[in-house]
Amino acid sequence: MVTKRKLGIIAGGGILPQILINHCIQTNRDYFVLAIENNADKAVFSPNIPHKWIRIGQAGTGFKTMADEKVAEIVMIGTIHRPSFADLVPDLRTTAFFAKIGFKSLGDDGILRALITEIESENMRVVGIHEVMPELLVKKGLLTKTKPDKQALADIERGIEVALTLGRLDVGQSVIVQQGLVLGAEGIEGTDKLIERCGTYQRKGAGGILVKLRKPQQDMRIDLPTIGTTTIENLHKAGMRGIAVHAGNALIVNEPEVIKLADKYGMFITGITPTEDNK
Repeated sequence: MVTKRKLGIIAGGGILPQILINHCIQTNRDYFVLAIENNADKAVFSPNIPHKWIRIGQAGTGFKTMADEKVAEIVMIGTIHRPSFADLVPDLRTTAFFAKIGFKSLGDDGILRALITEIESENMRVVGIHEVMPELLVKKGLLTKTKPDKQALADIERGIEVALTLGRLDVGQSVIVQQGLVLGAEGIEGTDKLIERCGTYQRKGAGGILVKLRKPQQDMRIDLPTIGTTTIENLHKAGMRGIAVHAGNALIVNEPEVIKLADKYGMFITGITPTEDNK
């Protein structure tokens, strides 16, 4: 029997780090967590969870820790908030890394790709959470009882067009469209704030649609689009009526509960492929 290689988890905020830790425990996979200060949930890290807390600026410290722990594969998962100046003060290794990549000239995706290259130079392989837990990927097709109507399908097509264009510019993953009108696109604030903001812009009639896609150039190993029960609650609160999310390229956290909640609110969730007719 082949032993699974030790997994390093670089943990930001949200529920996904906890889900991945639970998966490692349930499958008896050896693991170690680097928890990012001011992002990862402190409640997750009881004494029996092997972990160390680091600032965002301590990547060099993190590399050494992962090497000392004999980690073979690394997953970067969870949300990262805009860091404070104190968070960013770099250790020596991180200073050298920033100097080498010229990080001011890169977007978020460029910095993360450069970080992957740096990690893999230490003989550790970076993998996506979908490679460890493929069941988290969004399935293609309608997931809910409620179906998108003709207007919703047109809004989805418009959302795909805008999301792909903005994604190529490394702007964001999400767009909200209502009755042909683009209410807003995701910036640094994230999807939840986008929903809240666009809820105030809606006109009367059929509510808005959230379209959430992986950026065309985005590495599947980092920052995949993600939806969960919070997404559904926020959309319902804002008076919106559905989600179109990138099938096979996005994550759905706790799928049964997400679908159950969407059905309760009469909302639709559909897994789409942007290169095809989504009808």
